[in-house]
Amino acid sequence: MVTKTADSKGRITFGKNFANKTFIVEEISENEIKIELARVIPEREAWLYQNPEAKQSVLKGLRQAKARKFSKSPPDLQTDESLVNEIETWE
Repeated sequence: MVTKTADSKGRITFGKNFANKTFIVEEISENEIKIELARVIPEREAWLYQNPEAKQSVLKGLRQAKARKFSKSPPDLQTDESLVNEIETWE
């Protein structure tokens, strides 16, 4: 445990390990706060994290691409267009 003193503007430094990080600061009581590291997800990408099935599908595709497992058949552009239209309605 370390004791820190806020400067005249109410700032506390955490050191280089926390530089340029984002935090959630929660006021628990008048004498207590909770600070957690956080990541910000762009609004336009939030749907993916709210849809476990879609997220698993994307992760599966990324694993397949990393393993260089690509489709050997030509793309079905009509189906692809339908999927794009469906995804746009999710946003």
